[in-house]
Amino acid sequence: MNSRADIAAIKKNHRLRKGAIQKRIAEFRRKLSSPPDDIFAELCFCLLTPQSKAKSCWAAIENLKSKKLLSRDCRAPASALAAAISGVRFQNNKSRYLVEARGHYDSVCRSPSGVKGLARAKASAIIKFRNELAGRVKGYGFKEASHFLRNVGLGRNLAILDRHILKNLVKFGVIKEIPDTIAPKAYVKMEEKMRLFSAALKIPMDELDLVFWSEETGEIFK
Repeated sequence: MNSRADIAAIKKNHRLRKGAIQKRIAEFRRKLSSPPDDIFAELCFCLLTPQSKAKSCWAAIENLKSKKLLSRDCRAPASALAAAISGVRFQNNKSRYLVEARGHYDSVCRSPSGVKGLARAKASAIIKFRNELAGRVKGYGFKEASHFLRNVGLGRNLAILDRHILKNLVKFGVIKEIPDTIAPKAYVKMEEKMRLFSAALKIPMDELDLVFWSEETGEIFK
């Protein structure tokens, strides 16, 4: 379905929410100049989000931070982290991912060759970094890596293809159906289709993502 009324509605919703959406995106961009611990928190947040509610995941991150279980020097075992993220689904597996993520703290969150070095990078460099990140961080796929990069201000040309977004892409005829799984090549193809749709609407892709998200959830979050 891709009627003129649907297109008009999405453009209207973007206009109505534009100020709040751009404010949120500006907050994401400021995150890139934050201390590495804050960037690592975003990396870990996106490990928790699959099949879990975003607000529950962020509450879990805040709990980990309050217990000093999310710092670079933390050596707590996965069992301690699992107890602190009990509101998140599959906490035992995800707590192990959190422990393994410590090994990426320096290379991703602190080093000039990590996200901090991408502030002025071309879209192609950010996409390449996303693809590499999806292969390096256990628990990440293209969706989670894209989500993380968006949350640190690098998501202008990336699609976060969760079910909220896929549902809307089907609604607007951008894709035919919601796939059960998305292999990397298929992800890239769907991302390009969303990129073209975004350009046709004249709505930046990171803003379109938050329009779709807010329509589905009633709020603009992470």
